[in-house]
Amino acid sequence: MNALDLAADIGLVAVGLATANLLLGLLLALRYSPVRYWPHRRFNYFRLHNWTGYLALAAAVLHPVVLLFSPTAKFRVLDVVYPVHSPSQPLENTIGAVGFYLILIVVVTSYFRLRMGRRLWKAFHFAIYAAAAALFWHSIFTDPLLKNSPVDPFDAEKAFVEICLLLFAVIAVIRWRRAIKKARQA
Repeated sequence: MNALDLAADIGLVAVGLATANLLLGLLLALRYSPVRYWPHRRFNYFRLHNWTGYLALAAAVLHPVVLLFSPTAKFRVLDVVYPVHSPSQPLENTIGAVGFYLILIVVVTSYFRLRMGRRLWKAFHFAIYAAAAALFWHSIFTDPLLKNSPVDPFDAEKAFVEICLLLFAVIAVIRWRRAIKKARQA
């Protein structure tokens, strides 16, 4: 396994963790009760939601850092932090960096959610949907070998990302419908 393969695998882990985090966040928003429903016992899924967020952020940090150790990728530290002029696929990498920075904002503001107040914190927290969109765009349209090859939508790694994207779309629609219903009731 070379550095490009490792970076791609870490990216897939980040996508999986972000999707799990979004699912758990939806359960929190819908006030799901694990005592009343499955698994019929007390379960702190808020803590699990936090940890999947931290792990997704860690994977998102590690994903481009591994590229610095690849002799074929030719990425520099500047290309990782500010990938507008990266050696390969600058648009896709910039969109991925925007997704990372949005995830970082959501995680950092979550530390201060009690001091910020619920409304302001929630406004920052909804940035996770834009972050997820950027993350999925980057994951689908980036060539894992960094050779600008056309996207193969039936590749197993891309199929995993597409399934996660489908779950994200369902989550977003459910959340959006719930917000509309709540606004009508108010």
